[in-house]
Amino acid sequence: MQILSESSLVVFKSCKEIEGPYLDYFQNQIDKPVLVSGVLVPEPSSDILDEKWTKWLDNFPTKSVILCSFGSETFLSDDQINELASGLELTNLPFILVLNFPSNLNAEVELERALPKGFLERVKNRGIVHSGWLQQLLILEHSSFFNSKLIADDLKAGIEVKNRKDEDGFFEKEELLEDVKTVMVEVDKEPGKQIRENHKKWREFLLNKEIQNKFITDLVAQFKSLA
Repeated sequence: MQILSESSLVVFKSCKEIEGPYLDYFQNQIDKPVLVSGVLVPEPSSDILDEKWTKWLDNFPTKSVILCSFGSETFLSDDQINELASGLELTNLPFILVLNFPSNLNAEVELERALPKGFLERVKNRGIVHSGWLQQLLILEHSSFFNSKLIADDLKAGIEVKNRKDEDGFFEKEELLEDVKTVMVEVDKEPGKQIRENHKKWREFLLNKEIQNKFITDLVAQFKSLA
């Protein structure tokens, strides 16, 4: 807070189109200029997706695969892993589930212990459980994915899992199943239809280089005007 109080302005890696109300609220609270740089979408990777992933993903239709990942610093409890894996199994859709563990634990041993009994055998033709680093951006570029990472409530480009537990924010397998069906299966019904349309709209916006370059040009101009 001291840094904020001593600053002349604040710059966010965001844009008014996505987080306008929050940016306006924050500016009113601090009574200082709040500028935006745009979302700074990374340039497409020049790397090539490993052949093992390409071959596996090519087995499935367009926009049919689920990628479930919590990053490298989030470690789920046994109960959470059980519910998540069971929910993915119930969807009958192809999936990649990424589960990581603290560095002092053996991931292979932990997976064997934490996953539902017989899970890997039952889903072997349509599911992969992976631990460790993953070529996530390259995998998400594959046509078999429908990627709904944007804010569910504001952009209407995804859906939030409902009825999560108060104590840890997690959910049960039945809730996961219903929400996956909404986005991945019931694509001709609402809200699934609208979610896909919004996803397409925001994807085009975020990948439009002319728009993103203008954010930087405008930011530089604002810096000059405040100098």
